[in-house]
This record gives sequence, structure tokens and C-alpha cells, in this order.
Amino acid sequence: MKVFGFAGYSGSGKTTLIEQIIPRFVLRGLRVSLVKHAHHLFDIDKPGKDSYRHREAGASEVLITSDQRWVLMHELRGEREPSLHEQLQRFSPCDIVLVEGYKHAPIPKLEVHRPSLGKEPLYPSDPNIVAVASDAALATTLPRLDLNDPDAIAEFILAYLEGTNETRIAAVR
Repeated sequence: MKVFGFAGYSGSGKTTLIEQIIPRFVLRGLRVSLVKHAHHLFDIDKPGKDSYRHREAGASEVLITSDQRWVLMHELRGEREPSLHEQLQRFSPCDIVLVEGYKHAPIPKLEVHRPSLGKEPLYPSDPNIVAVASDAALATTLPRLDLNDPDAIAEFILAYLEGTNETRIAAVR
């Protein structure tokens, strides 16, 4: 599995860009998985549902399965948050894992930057950022991609992943 990340501030368009890139990879026959790191409490389960009630009753893990999908929810209950490397080990085999968040992980990343948000770019202080996608001109020595051209961004990522062995899951520690 190859691993490639997306970094940027909230509201920069990371999720929208990833949503546009995934189908382009899938059309090429690639199997794509995604890790999204949330910095806040989140819940994918609904109050009142059996799985929610079982989890709230104290179950450490709840597996929900059907003929369409399955999901495993694991409650940390005071345990430390698993590292990105540990989470990547949980995936079924695939061609590429896209990572949204994990801003400080030592993986190759594309920064999604919108100067209109008024935030300083991340790339000057993060050596793992290999390119910047923006909707405005930037003064950088890194490749700058047009945030509104997901085809070009997808091509860049695939070319980058083909050109380096450092993107493998084993390199993420």
C-alpha cells in the first residue's frame, strides 16, 4: 500500500479535493482507502440504535454487519489514541491510502492552501509537504497545483507515488 496525505487548515477544501480525486483513482482500477483524523469528539452511531446502546452499556468493540457493508467501532475508554502507523495496519490490502489530517505525520503530503483564509502556509515548516494546491499564486519552490484542477492534482499524486518508495506503509512510524 502506498500512503499519501492531505494537510491544511479547516475550510481549505481538503475533503472536497479528496472527494474529487478518489473517483479518478478508482477509474484507473486502483483500490483506494482513506484515513481521516478528527480532532474532536465524533460519533457515527445514532442514539437509540442497538449498536449505540451496546457501546454505551460498556462494550469495547461493536461490529455492525450487513450484506452491503460492515463497520467496527472501538471505544478507547481511556487508552491512548493509536498512531497513524497502527491505524494503517488495520486496512485490507489496497493500492493507495489517502490520509486527511495527521498534519504532523512523516508521510508525503499535499498542502491545500487558500490565502483567503488568512492562515500562514504549512509548507515552510513541514519537510513532508511535497506540493501545494492553491486557488491563488504562491511564492514557493514546491510544485504548485491549481486547486480547481483535480485531474492535474490526481496525475501529480500518482506520478509522485510511482517515483518514490518512501510512500509505503512500512515507512509510516
